[in-house]
Amino acid sequence: MVLYQLPRLSYDYDELEPYFDQETMKIHHLKHHQAYVDGLNASLAEIGAASHPKYISAILSELYSLPESGQKSINFFGGGFENHRLFWETLTPKSDKVPGGKLEDQIDVYFDNFDNFKKIFSQKAISIEGSGWCWLVFNETYHKIEIITTPNQDSPWTLQKTPLLGIDMWEHAYYLNYQNKRPDYVESWWNVINWDYVTNRFEEIF
Repeated sequence: MVLYQLPRLSYDYDELEPYFDQETMKIHHLKHHQAYVDGLNASLAEIGAASHPKYISAILSELYSLPESGQKSINFFGGGFENHRLFWETLTPKSDKVPGGKLEDQIDVYFDNFDNFKKIFSQKAISIEGSGWCWLVFNETYHKIEIITTPNQDSPWTLQKTPLLGIDMWEHAYYLNYQNKRPDYVESWWNVINWDYVTNRFEEIF
């Protein structure tokens, strides 16, 4: 049986301070993300797919080919696992604050400039009702970048879109430090984005 495991972070829990506090990072990673790991492994086992040959992003892309009994839980726990894995990868204590390369060019094409992109993205993230995620994705069908939101732990992969960058808008991601001040949390997040990782991810598929 091949089990999904909690990914290790490339930075310590306190290295994103003052933007993301150490206690939130520890709880978010060790408790919340671990729960999605455990839930995903259990959900796959329940439908006899514990050794599924494809990675979870591919499984989510083909969600409705799975047995109906397992679709809901794999969507939730699989999305939660992969959404958080990408979330950690797109954070860094040494952010350049702005993207570069081909991604910067595409942002200028579709959003006029980075400041306007940042404004639109922030507004969409803050406006999410309840829990969910805001994403920068690549829409392969139209060969363009887009900003979308997804509810709960739904993944862009289920929409046939490749996630490049996402912010977790569940309260567990920010409430200890920011309480109900969602705009402050989103504004802080812009200071710890790993644009090198996001840009490289985009250039691999563009």
